[in-house]
Amino acid sequence: MPTPLKEFLKRWAVTTVGVLVAAHTLAGIHYDKENWQTLLIATLILGLLNAFLRPLLLLLSLPLLLFSLGLFTTVINAGLLYFVGQVVKGFHVDTFWDAFKGGLIISVVSVVLNLLTGSGSARVSFQRGKRPPPSKGGKGGKGGNDGGNGPVIDI
Repeated sequence: MPTPLKEFLKRWAVTTVGVLVAAHTLAGIHYDKENWQTLLIATLILGLLNAFLRPLLLLLSLPLLLFSLGLFTTVINAGLLYFVGQVVKGFHVDTFWDAFKGGLIISVVSVVLNLLTGSGSARVSFQRGKRPPPSKGGKGGKGGNDGGNGPVIDI
């Protein structure tokens, strides 16, 4: 199986789990339990919108994103989730505020699952050991070296 297809399937599975958690947590997001295929269709459409439409929306709303320090992204996520709830029959998002809360839940679940599975672009690594020597071009030649035994957190 090609690598891009594997990555897409991983992201789709992570999004599906996030939507499941949101649907079981919030009363305003629900799907027809007897027809679970609608959940898969809804998360597929949400994934495609996130892949193709979301970057365009982020670009168009760049001034709002800068002004809100990136928090407007949650409004875009909520709008896409609400749109999917309106388009897919059998998948329901009652209000925009339910979509907003659901988007937050889906985001948190996606970050946690991506960290656990290693998919996506989020990486966190903790290293303990000596730091490399400071560069010669630093301020005052000291470079803020504290002995080199502190933890290094690379995000």
